[in-house]
Amino acid sequence: MASISNSAVAFTGTTASDLLRSSKSGGANGIPLRTLGKARFSVKTRDLSVVAKVRKVKKHEYPWPEDPDPNVKGGVLTHLSHFKPLKEKPKPVTLDFEKPLVALEKKIIDVRKMANETGLDFSDQILSLENKYQQALKDLYTHLTPIQRVNIARHPNRPTFLDHIFSITEKFVELHGDRAGYDDPAIVTGIGTIDGKRYMFMGHQKGRNTKENIMRNFGMPTPHGYRKALRMMYYADHHGFPIVTLIDTPGAFADLKSEELGQGEAIAHNLRTMFGLKVPIVSIVIGEGGSGGALAIGCANKLLMLENAVFYVASPEACAAILWKTAKAAPKAAEKLKITGPELCKLQVADGIIPEPLGGAHADPSWTSQQIKNAINEAMDELNKMDTEALLKHRMLKFRKIGGFQEGVPVDPIRKVNMKKKDEPVAGKTPVIELEYEVEKLKQQISKAKESSSKPTELALNEMIEKLKKEIDLEYSAAVEAMGLKGRCLNLREECLKANSQDHLMHPVLMDRIEKLSDEFNKGLPTAPNYTSLKYKLDMLKEFSIAKSNLEKKGKGEELKLDINKKLKEVMDQPEMKEKMQALKAEVQKSGASSAADLDDGTKERISKMKKEIELELASVLKSMDLNVEIVRAKELIDQDLKAKVESLEEETNKKIENLVKSSDLKNTIKLLKLEVAKAGKTPDAASKNKIEALEQQIKRKLSAAISSSEIKEKHEELQAEIKALECDGGLNGSLKNDDLKEASSKYDESRV
Repeated sequence: MASISNSAVAFTGTTASDLLRSSKSGGANGIPLRTLGKARFSVKTRDLSVVAKVRKVKKHEYPWPEDPDPNVKGGVLTHLSHFKPLKEKPKPVTLDFEKPLVALEKKIIDVRKMANETGLDFSDQILSLENKYQQALKDLYTHLTPIQRVNIARHPNRPTFLDHIFSITEKFVELHGDRAGYDDPAIVTGIGTIDGKRYMFMGHQKGRNTKENIMRNFGMPTPHGYRKALRMMYYADHHGFPIVTLIDTPGAFADLKSEELGQGEAIAHNLRTMFGLKVPIVSIVIGEGGSGGALAIGCANKLLMLENAVFYVASPEACAAILWKTAKAAPKAAEKLKITGPELCKLQVADGIIPEPLGGAHADPSWTSQQIKNAINEAMDELNKMDTEALLKHRMLKFRKIGGFQEGVPVDPIRKVNMKKKDEPVAGKTPVIELEYEVEKLKQQISKAKESSSKPTELALNEMIEKLKKEIDLEYSAAVEAMGLKGRCLNLREECLKANSQDHLMHPVLMDRIEKLSDEFNKGLPTAPNYTSLKYKLDMLKEFSIAKSNLEKKGKGEELKLDINKKLKEVMDQPEMKEKMQALKAEVQKSGASSAADLDDGTKERISKMKKEIELELASVLKSMDLNVEIVRAKELIDQDLKAKVESLEEETNKKIENLVKSSDLKNTIKLLKLEVAKAGKTPDAASKNKIEALEQQIKRKLSAAISSSEIKEKHEELQAEIKALECDGGLNGSLKNDDLKEASSKYDESRV
C-alpha cells in the first residue's frame, strides 16, 4: 500500500482533523479524499503519526433506510434493536380451560388426513366440525371467568411490547440507558411514527422464550428501568412528543439490590412527574398490570385495556395466600378483586376496552396490533384538541374520581347481602343549647298548626320524643357514674339476670338491695352535676308526650265526628223519618202558633213523642258504633256543687288506694305478681295461670276492703241519694250518671294493678 510522506510544502501547520474537515472544499491542501480513500495514508512528523482508512459502504437514505429488513414491512430499523424475529415458530400452548377445544381440533385433523389418504370427499363433515369448533370457541371466549382472563394475559405466546410496536409503527428507533450507568432490558423506550406522527413509546418487555425471559427479567423492571422511562418522559415533554405506554408486567422486581437502589423512590418519582407532563399520555394494558410496577408508567389521560388484560394491586395468588392461606383460592380472589377490563371500566379505573380475536391476542397478533393502533389514533385525536391546562386538569380529574361514591343511593339487594353491616354510631349527648333550639322550633310548628287548623307533623313530634328518651337515658347513666353507683348497678344487674335465667323468684334480700339503691339514687339525684339538663329533658318529654296524646285524641275525635255525622244524615234521610217530620211541621203551621208557648197541649205532646222517637233511633245507630249514648238536656246544667263533691270523693278514694299500694304487704304481693307474669311470658302454663289469678284475687280483696271503709261508704251513699232526688225532679242531665260514682269508687280495685 502506498504511503505519503510528510511534505513541508503540503502539510505545514495542519492536523488530521483539519484534513478531514477539508473534505467539504474538495480535499486537504489540494489532495482530494477520493484519492486518499484508494489507499492507506500516513502523516509522519517527529511527534505525531496518524494512520486512517476510509472504507467503502453501501449508500442509503440516512437515517431511514428504504427496506433494511425484508421480513418487516415499512422499513423498521431492526438493526438498531436487539429484538429480532424468532428463527423457530413458538410451540402452541393449550390452557386448561381450552382442552375441550383440542379434542375437536384433533377430530378435524384426523378427518382431513383420512380424506387425503382415501381420496373420499369429507368436506361436509369437515365444515360441520369447523362450525362446531368456531361455535365452541365463541361460547368459551365470550363467557370467560376472571381467572381464565388472568391465564390468557400470562400466555407464553402473547404478543409483547416490541411485537406490537413493530406492527403499528412505520419507523421506530430504540433509545437506551438511564444515564446513571445502566440500561434495564425489562423496559424498552424509543421514538416511532404512526401515520406520520411522532410518539414516544415506552413499555414493559417480556421474553418470547426462556432465554429472552431471563434476559428481560420476566418483564419485571429494576429502578434503572423506571429512571430510563423517566428520562424519556422529560425528553418527550421537552420536544412535545405525545407519550404512549404499553403495560405488561407482573410487578416491579423486588429483590434486595433493587430495594437498595431505591425501587420505591423511582416509582414515586415517575408518578409525580407523569402528573406534570404537558403532553398527552395514553396507557394500554396489553397483558397483566401488576401494582406500582405498572402504575409507574400508567398515570395517563387515557387508560385502555385489551379485552383479556388484567390490572391489579396484588396478584390473585398473593391475595388468596393472604386471605385464605392457600394459593388454590386464586379463582375466588380474582373474582373479588375486580381486575378485568369490563369491571374496571364500571369502576371508572379504565377508560375503554380494545377487542381481541377469539382465542386471545396470540391467535392473531397483527389484527390485535391494528386495533391498538386505531385506539391510539382515536385517543390522541381527542387529547390533542385540549390545551395544556385542560390536559393537566383532565389527567388529575381522572384519578380524583376513582373510588367515588354516592350517599343515599339504594343498594342492589343482591349486593347488599354480602356487604358488611353498618356499625351503629356511638351515641353522644346533644348540647343543651342545641336541644333548646330544636324544642322551640317544634313548639312553634305545633302552635302554627293549631292556629291554621292544619295537622302538625307527627313525624317530627315522634322523632323528638325518641331523641329525648335517648338523651334522658344518657343523662341517667352520667348521673349514676357521677354519683359512684355504676359498679353497684352493674353487680345488681348481673345478679338479677342470673336469678331470672334460673327461673327462681327474686330473693327478698336482693329486692331490698335494689330498693335501697333506688332510694339512694333518688335522694342523691338533685346533687348530680347534670341534674339541671336531666330535669329540663324530662319536662320536655312530658310536655311533648301530652301533646302527642292530645294530637292522637284530636285525630280520633275528628274521625269519629265524621262517622257520626254520616250516620245521623243516613237516619234523617230515611223515608219514614222524613214523613213524620213533614207531618209535624204541617201540624204546627196549621195551628198558626207563632211560638212554642202558643201551642196547645196535644201538639206539644206529639212533638215530645216525635223527639223521643228520633232520639231513640239515633241512640240505636250510635250504639251500633260501640258508643255510650248520653242524652243531654240543653236547658239544664249540672249542679256545680254536686260535681265538686263527686271529684272530692274520687280524690279521697285515690289517696286511700295509693297509701295502701305503698304499704309493704301489698307492695310485696304486687312484685310477686309481676315476677310471675314475667316468668310465665306470653304463653303461661296452667300452674302459672293459677298463681297469677290467686295473687290478683288477693290484691283485689285488699283494695276492696280499703275503699269499703265507713267514711267513704257514707259519703258514697249520700251522693247516691242526692243524685236520685235530682233524677226524680228531672233536674239532672245525662252528663253525670251512676256509672261515674261506680267508677269513682272502683276505679283502682282492678285496673290499676
